[in-house]
Amino acid sequence: SSELSLLSLIIAGVGLGLLFVLNRLSVRSQAAYIIIGVIVWIAVLKSGVHATLAGFAVACFIPLNVKNQDGHAMLPHLEHALHPWVTFLILPLFAFANAGVSLTGLSMDALLNPIPLGIALGLFFGKQVGIFAICAVVIKLGWAKLPDGASWLQFYAVSILCGIGFTMSLFIGTLAFEGLPAEYLTQVKLGVLIGSIVSAVLAAGLLMMSKPSPEHNVAA
Repeated sequence: SSELSLLSLIIAGVGLGLLFVLNRLSVRSQAAYIIIGVIVWIAVLKSGVHATLAGFAVACFIPLNVKNQDGHAMLPHLEHALHPWVTFLILPLFAFANAGVSLTGLSMDALLNPIPLGIALGLFFGKQVGIFAICAVVIKLGWAKLPDGASWLQFYAVSILCGIGFTMSLFIGTLAFEGLPAEYLTQVKLGVLIGSIVSAVLAAGLLMMSKPSPEHNVAA
């Protein structure tokens, strides 16, 4: 950040301290955590630090096992309550607002530009190699196992599916090229779209190929 507000950072720190105290005292009032969490978010937003970090910080202090006044474990309850709003409203709005890219004058040279090419390759190859390799090592060491009935081909396809890095990739790309000409953000969007589409198409094809036959399902 180019400019920081010390007062806002102090307010955010005090808010996190209060959340820590509420957590240690096992306070059951969900509203108290939410109100202080909103104040922390506003303070971080005004501080010059990206406000997304406030969400991570606040979540660390929401009790996992303490039950709220309705008898639900607080953190899972909040997570499930927010899930439909995030999934069906916030993420789609973010995606539609940030994914627009003009294809006018698109050429092979533009596709092979280091920025879109690097992002597309990172999503397509980087995700599948990293996820599949690490998980395969863990499985081979006996620390985990494939789900019952799952094949290695299906597992590999799911690893490729992780290359669909739409909203978070756009978000990180926006931060990485903040303050630079708009063409950089256009190249980011192009790379994200290419990497995500290729990952989705290949993964879907492999999953369809690896489906058990109807005869196998009947026999099972």
